[in-house]
Amino acid sequence: MSAAQLVPDQEALARVGALVRARLAADPGVYQIENDHCELFAIGDFLSLAECERLCAMIDDVARPSSLHELDYASGFRTSYSGDLDPEESFVRGISRRIDDLLGLDSAIGEAVQGQRYLPGQQFQPHNDWFYVSEKYWKLEEARGGQRSWTAMAYLNDVEEGGETLFTEIGIQIEPKPGVLLVWNNALPDGSPNEGTMHAGMPVVKGAKYVITKWYRTRQWR
Repeated sequence: MSAAQLVPDQEALARVGALVRARLAADPGVYQIENDHCELFAIGDFLSLAECERLCAMIDDVARPSSLHELDYASGFRTSYSGDLDPEESFVRGISRRIDDLLGLDSAIGEAVQGQRYLPGQQFQPHNDWFYVSEKYWKLEEARGGQRSWTAMAYLNDVEEGGETLFTEIGIQIEPKPGVLLVWNNALPDGSPNEGTMHAGMPVVKGAKYVITKWYRTRQWR
């Protein structure tokens, strides 16, 4: 079995990683969160408070119980409500393009922006955003655009208590702050999947948590 078969899209992941890495390094508004496990960045005030409020309302309109491939809501692994925002809506399209421009990536490889809402007790247990190629769902995801390369996730509101993003391998918890965008590379520099990106949405204790997420592939997303 060839290396390409063992790690599908490895060359593309390495190429995209290098492109985005250089782009972010040249942007003075981007802060790199130093650690030994993954490439993780933060951008403050990426979204205005008015934009955050509008996105929260849009998420309420599309939110449905979240699922994760073979795992449904009842499994308890991912208990948020979520839904894709209309990619043709002008406001959503503008936000999506700003994320594309920040990373320097072609919009064609970006998935639709997804909104997520967490209420008290809801969470997303530790997971990686990249796809496990040994699982049945990989054939579908391979056809839809291949492996996930980068993740961009923006917080939309203050949470009364809980709801932090825990990067389990780094050992840090990031508190939700409206308008802040987190960005991370799901692969290592050589293009292989990075276990160091393991993260969790910690349970909300009081209030609600709203976020948007945009994932990027290695090929055109379908």
